[in-house]
Amino acid sequence: MEMWFSEFHTPDVKHSLRVDRHLFSKQSDFQRIDIFETPEFGRVLTLDGNVMLTERDEFIYDEMMTHVPMAVHKGIKDILVIGAGDGGVVRELTRYDRVEKIDLVEMDPMVVEACRNYLPGNACRMDDRRVHIYFENALKFIRHRENSYDLIIVDSVDPFGPSEGFFTREFYGSCYNALREDGIMVNQQGSPFYKEDAIAMQRSHQRIVSTFPISKVYQAHIPTYAAGYWTFGFASKKYHPINDLDAPAWEALNMHTRYYTTRLHVGAFWLPAFLEEMLKEVETEEGCKNADK
Repeated sequence: MEMWFSEFHTPDVKHSLRVDRHLFSKQSDFQRIDIFETPEFGRVLTLDGNVMLTERDEFIYDEMMTHVPMAVHKGIKDILVIGAGDGGVVRELTRYDRVEKIDLVEMDPMVVEACRNYLPGNACRMDDRRVHIYFENALKFIRHRENSYDLIIVDSVDPFGPSEGFFTREFYGSCYNALREDGIMVNQQGSPFYKEDAIAMQRSHQRIVSTFPISKVYQAHIPTYAAGYWTFGFASKKYHPINDLDAPAWEALNMHTRYYTTRLHVGAFWLPAFLEEMLKEVETEEGCKNADK
């Protein structure tokens, strides 16, 4: 008998993967954690029935979350990562010799434990001496940080339920305060394709625009995420993601990547017309006034 895992992207759309083995399944204090072995996408991590990553395409998400800001701001040394308990973002960040400290704040220790055991390709750098793991509420953690980080990466799940707090104006204000005067914040903005996701993405962007002087959205194509199309936010006190990109300096690092390139970096910020229109709707002065509604 065949076994399939299905994730609903909307009430009328679902994405299914054939499963060879169900490797891990536990209910933590916060969520249900499952890891499946699949023939097409390798091992798959799901939280509460939603795909967080697959071995086949995780490199796209993790590279675009990390190398975009690192190629713009050459002085990044101290980094805060919120979420990302699988270790993929940390793995990419530890490739930079200039990085001195990575504070990883993950709510659920069971996620880290499960990924250490079943997704070592992601969790392989969690024991790097520069990585400090805090198992606590990130919303409370960041309120007590000021002028502490060069880069904040918010790798939260979608803006519904318990994670909704990571998409509020208050939270973005806390990130702003925790960043140094030339700091950058990068966060996942979800998919702009389906209606409910698109509205959440607009609301998040609206609040970031009202908090940071520079706020841009960029994109990547990730097969196992909703509609296969994903967006990220780039917010900064100083740096423009294209004008301040130093492509020769990043290329001189000779990093091997499977998705990110400096050419793709520029192109990722050139958005399709429908998305440009959605963002313009909430970037007006009136839209920003309504950011908390």
